[in-house]
Amino acid sequence: MTSTEHSTTTTTADDVARELRAAVTGPVVTAADPDYDALRAVVMGGVDPRPAVNSRPRSADEVTATLAVARRHGLPVAVRSGGHSGAAHGSVDGGVVVDVREMAGIEIDAEARTAWVGAGATAGEVSVATSAQRLVVGFGDTGSVGVAGITLGGGVGYLSRLHGLTVDNLLAAEVVLADGRTVVADAEHHADLFWALRGGGGNFGVVTRLKYRLHPLEHVTGGMLFLPAEPEVLAGLITAAQQAPEELGLIANVMPCPPMPFVPAELHGRTLIMTLVCYADTPDDAAAALAPIRALATPLADLVRPISYPEMFPPENAGGDYHPVTVVRTLFLDRVDVDVARDAIERLDAIDGMRALQLRPLGGAIARVPADATAYAHRDAGLMANVVAFVTPEDRAQRTAWVTDYAAALDQGVAGAYVNFLADEGPDRVRAAYPGSTWDRLRAVKATYDPDNVFSRNQNVPPA
Repeated sequence: MTSTEHSTTTTTADDVARELRAAVTGPVVTAADPDYDALRAVVMGGVDPRPAVNSRPRSADEVTATLAVARRHGLPVAVRSGGHSGAAHGSVDGGVVVDVREMAGIEIDAEARTAWVGAGATAGEVSVATSAQRLVVGFGDTGSVGVAGITLGGGVGYLSRLHGLTVDNLLAAEVVLADGRTVVADAEHHADLFWALRGGGGNFGVVTRLKYRLHPLEHVTGGMLFLPAEPEVLAGLITAAQQAPEELGLIANVMPCPPMPFVPAELHGRTLIMTLVCYADTPDDAAAALAPIRALATPLADLVRPISYPEMFPPENAGGDYHPVTVVRTLFLDRVDVDVARDAIERLDAIDGMRALQLRPLGGAIARVPADATAYAHRDAGLMANVVAFVTPEDRAQRTAWVTDYAAALDQGVAGAYVNFLADEGPDRVRAAYPGSTWDRLRAVKATYDPDNVFSRNQNVPPA
């Protein structure tokens, strides 16, 4: 970069920041500010975006003002909540980041069992607030994830088999459109937009508030259950989870055991089935539901106990300085039988470093929603799988090849992709997330609400 180029970039950023500071009450940050590096960082490593300006509006009107400034200067826009996008879509080089974190208010109507939640709130924050009222809405499994991002992509979590995806519990959304208008989309107003927001990602505007249906929750039994990585155990675990009452949510991670103090040292580094369990009913019912799983093998460690629901979202990355670099491939499966389980364990044992096969049983309430009711259309999928490898610059090529090869071998011909877990994998994978007429319908909604594709920093659906 020449000195002239650097000067032009700096002047543009300064001009944009000056205009934004006159219109936005929240922080407006450029490279000259000490918070710049912290605010531009994304959770997953391997990318280093450098936006011109990070704007943190505190209202829908301030979002409108931010978009207007970006438009006047011809700058691209990214929308950020929790920063968990695997493709780093929450930032953009040389552009304006609309960071909604300042809009994190939570208003609970316990009698109506609903809540209006600011788009900048995290899953953990909402879970703490609603649990104080003995109510809950299901998000994912990570407390620091922003509620807007996880909701707009679908929202698969511990309570999905019982209460459906997060989008199945979304009642309304306040959205700032590309032209600066603010609308509230629900089943009766802007119904086409409301349909698209439930699984179509961040393609249609900046969501500033979301209204959720809440469910009563009196008891939770949850925690980590460590089982030996044996083919019969893994296959039996997945079968038992799929046959269990819908109150049971489970995530099975087949991976090397980290050096956790509550696990015997001789197990550290050994491939285990590290299972996260969440049972949303009484301890007695939980014990009965978990008995078939515990009978598969003597647990190597059993930390499942009565807990509060927010404890399912343990604090992570408290210092904000851990940004792992991963290669991930997500796919849907029909089954995990003994042969599939054996191949998984053998492949995981064949390489070193941190790697994992993550399995999430679906079904239940997810499958009872018609496929065309929301933009998330994979209602019949029985399992979601993630093949994951942590990489360094030195071993990236080798580990990427391992993920690619294993995902191809694991593929059972079940069509689709889950948009929230996609990295930067190209338009074909985005298209796979929206099968059949879902894609055409999304493109039509995009043409109505964002015909110029202002909101393209996402798993993009181009306007028709």
